Amino acid sequence: MQPMLTVLAPGPLATVQDQGRPGHAVLGVSHSGAADRAALRLANRLVGNADTAAGVEATLGGLQVRAERDLLVALTGAAGPADIDGHPVPSGEPVRLGVGAMLRLGAPVTGLRTYLAVSGGIAVQPVLGSRATDTLSGLGPAPLTPGTRLPVGSETVSEPQRCGAVSPLPHGELRLRVVLGPRHDWFPTGAIEHLLTLPWTVQSQADRVGVRLSGRTLERHRRAELPSEGCLRGALQVITDGALILLGPDCPVTGGYPVIAVVIDADNDRGGQARPGDRIRFERA
Repeated sequence: MQPMLTVLAPGPLATVQDQGRPGHAVLGVSHSGAADRAALRLANRLVGNADTAAGVEATLGGLQVRAERDLLVALTGAAGPADIDGHPVPSGEPVRLGVGAMLRLGAPVTGLRTYLAVSGGIAVQPVLGSRATDTLSGLGPAPLTPGTRLPVGSETVSEPQRCGAVSPLPHGELRLRVVLGPRHDWFPTGAIEHLLTLPWTVQSQADRVGVRLSGRTLERHRRAELPSEGCLRGALQVITDGALILLGPDCPVTGGYPVIAVVIDADNDRGGQARPGDRIRFERA
């Protein structure tokens, strides 16, 4: 019988994620995948999986799962209280989840998203080469709900690893590097200065598609309508009211708002851990 992991409670949002489905933008399909790809890769390595294996991305804790067979699991990303049948579980280490045992995540102290990897990977059916849940298009498995049974694969690529102490996620303020453009010429010099010198606060309107940031209104000197053009994760769109939107992994592949700058890919994982109330500062790469 194939090992299973049963979801008892998903918390605010829990989805299956891997490293995404690149190469399908021509079909209108976004990259999707883990918001913090590095955290998921680490979790997979801790239990001997390939970097591309699928795991569970839990948002703001609250996830509860039960093992239907003995499993090896690991937690990374946003760290907070976690336990197995009441016994505390460390982040960043492989641990045994015995048959019938329940793993619970509390609300993280810092960061937004916690990753649960299981030795063998979450073996849901892939769609276009990926097991990732795309919350915008609906591709991939549906967001997890109580009673969801997740099949666990058998393929690993190495022995479980230990990584030692995991660096804590930044708390309160993030610094993200950007390159200007492609539409920074639609904005006066003052708007560029505001973007790069003032703090921006993450609002509650935040999901895997994008995050609204509050701060100085960014006026533009070009008022023409912009035909839809390509979008990607990390793009900073300035919407009609002058507010800023940081696009996430499930963003559409095209958009009609001018993009003043784009967060470099190396910093997008940190951006994926920004939670409402956090401040972000942008600086030139």
